[in-house]
Amino acid sequence: METYTAVTNAVGGSLGLSALVATIPLLTFFVMLLGVKARAHWSALVALAASILVAVLGFHMPADLAGLSAVRGGIYGLVICWVILGAIWFYQLTVLSGRFEDLRRVFDRLGGGDLRIQAILIAFCFGGLLEALAGFGAPVAITATMILALGVKPLKAAITVLIANTAPVAFGAVAVPITTAADVGGKDPHVIATIVGHQAPFLAMLVPLILLVILDGMQGLKDAWLPALIIGVSFAIAQWVTAATPAYNLTDVVACIVSMGVAVVFLQFWKPRGVAGVRERYGLPAQAEEKEALPAVRVWMALLPYVIVVAIFGVANLHAGLKAWLKSFVIKIDIQALSSRLVTADGKPVKDAVYNFAWMSNPGTLLIISGLVVAVVYFFFNEKGRYAFKFPAIFTEFGSVVYRMRWSILTIASVLALAYVMNFSGQTIAMGTFLAGLGTVYAFLAPALGWIGTAVTGSDTSANALFAKLQVSAAENLQHAGIHGATPELMLAANTTGGVVGKMISPQSLAIAATSVDMEGKESDILKAVLPWSFAMLRVPEASASRTVGHSPRFDRRPQRGGVPFRYRRPAFYAPYDSIGCPNSLGEHAESRLLFVIRLVIRREYASFF
Repeated sequence: METYTAVTNAVGGSLGLSALVATIPLLTFFVMLLGVKARAHWSALVALAASILVAVLGFHMPADLAGLSAVRGGIYGLVICWVILGAIWFYQLTVLSGRFEDLRRVFDRLGGGDLRIQAILIAFCFGGLLEALAGFGAPVAITATMILALGVKPLKAAITVLIANTAPVAFGAVAVPITTAADVGGKDPHVIATIVGHQAPFLAMLVPLILLVILDGMQGLKDAWLPALIIGVSFAIAQWVTAATPAYNLTDVVACIVSMGVAVVFLQFWKPRGVAGVRERYGLPAQAEEKEALPAVRVWMALLPYVIVVAIFGVANLHAGLKAWLKSFVIKIDIQALSSRLVTADGKPVKDAVYNFAWMSNPGTLLIISGLVVAVVYFFFNEKGRYAFKFPAIFTEFGSVVYRMRWSILTIASVLALAYVMNFSGQTIAMGTFLAGLGTVYAFLAPALGWIGTAVTGSDTSANALFAKLQVSAAENLQHAGIHGATPELMLAANTTGGVVGKMISPQSLAIAATSVDMEGKESDILKAVLPWSFAMLRVPEASASRTVGHSPRFDRRPQRGGVPFRYRRPAFYAPYDSIGCPNSLGEHAESRLLFVIRLVIRREYASFF
């Protein structure tokens, strides 16, 4: 049977032209979403069709393989949906039990009645803990519904949780993105974790302050900057310290617990300001004095679902024996017509073509188990009928959640299908290889590669799996050129840290957030709001990476014809194969004069920053 090997110079024998054509599916998605204002599932389906056309016509992938790649991606998309279904259903259990009002009162007391502080504690601290243990969309889905219940408007709730879900992502799911980067790149995960731990904390310090601006503008920043800064700094310090220890996989767990603890202690001595004003601006009734103190047993029962979920995820991920046992329950999904024909340049099968679904260790399954445990406890401990809980209702509710998510399921499955077509055909790696050939300025742009990968796939782990080898090759090339400090570990860390700020604009994350706050079909509104923040926050890892190398990117300032204030240098050929086994074409083919000019323009734009 005919096999297929992805190459990065498929279009006209030019890497630059191939990279340019590879942007068509992504541009199609965002134009449909922002320009045409189509619903997310239609935008994703049209972009998927565009990716298949580019794969077949531009990258010469057989049509049946392009279709099967879409099927493979769609299967993984359904697995992601399983996690989101579990998260939303788990939240609905607290509503069905009648105890959600008690939970709201607990957070009201914890935040001193200030919904801005409450939202930060939920989205940043508690959401970070969920990201540390689960990841895969669960933190966004769970915390969005909780913040919505505080009285925060749907759009602001969605923006808040997406931006909050940045700093913890690098060490999410017990540091899976870092271990993936180390495995694929062939480097020490401890070293990579330490470098990431010296980059991500700068984002962590900023995020709570940004959340204040989102929630209540400059007035919110004026009223509550001190507790927000203390939460961010305590998280950052804990992240910095823990990342440099052998227990780096627990970095986010430690950071979230420390920041939450520091916040609780600080709020015992600091009284929130402007509480009445923010409630008035949100159209909420004035805060009333509690007629009765909330008994300790009701506080405990309100918090119990989240204690259980943290406990189950913690044991399942941190107990080595149990973790291995859970992962032994695997459903192997092997599409033979795809896996036997999709090969790397050295003739080996592309490993991602076969999917092993470890269903028992999947966060969605763990959320379902957590929900069942909570349901049993609530059924038997109902305070003599005060919180009557009908056990069969939980199954009816699951069906309701599936129906409510039907369009989001289609969106997520289509987006992952799009990502896999782009990956297997070589489109994504063509864009990455082009960026990696920009010369010494690449030290500044390395995080952008992770940003692109996460924006496409919705996963920092996937972005690292995709670009790790490419980052290592680029670093070795820079070292050979005499650029000191541009180590492979630094570039792998930059890829990881850059990816965390790309997650908020990924179609997958947008669909999850929109579904969680009842904004299905309005993903474009969320994207417009978070895109500027994503661009701005990307500057943090870019500045960190370039500073570590020893200088900010500079260009040859000697006058050139046409007024271009630097000299263009062609990138050197630096590695025989990229991260998915494509022959690397840097230096093998001359680029067209048009692409030469495009690259000069790109460089000139970046030169203006310095």
